[in-house]
Amino acid sequence: MENTFSFFAALYQIDQNPEIGMWLLYITIFLLSALVYKLGFAKKLPLLKTIVIYFFLGLGCSFLTILAVALPVVEGLMVASLVLIIYKIRLNQSKKEGSSA
Repeated sequence: MENTFSFFAALYQIDQNPEIGMWLLYITIFLLSALVYKLGFAKKLPLLKTIVIYFFLGLGCSFLTILAVALPVVEGLMVASLVLIIYKIRLNQSKKEGSSA
C-alpha cells in the first residue's frame, strides 16, 4: 500500500496517522491553490466576493485532497506556482525596463 501514495501523502504519513495527514495535505493544497489563484487569476474584488471565492476554493480542495493521496496534485500545484512566480518576476522586470526607456 505504501507504493500507491503520492510523495506528499507518504511524507505526511497518511497510512500511519490518517486524520492529521489528511488535514496537513488539505492545508498544503489549499495554500498552494490560493497562491496559484492569487498569482494567475485574481482580480480586485469586494471583500464579500473574495470570501465566497475562497470558500468555494476550499470546497474544491476537499476533492483534490482525496485525489492527492494517490495522484501528484501537490506537486502539480507547486510547479504551477513556480511558473507563475517566474512569470510575475519577468513581467515586473520588463515593466521596469519599459518605463525607464
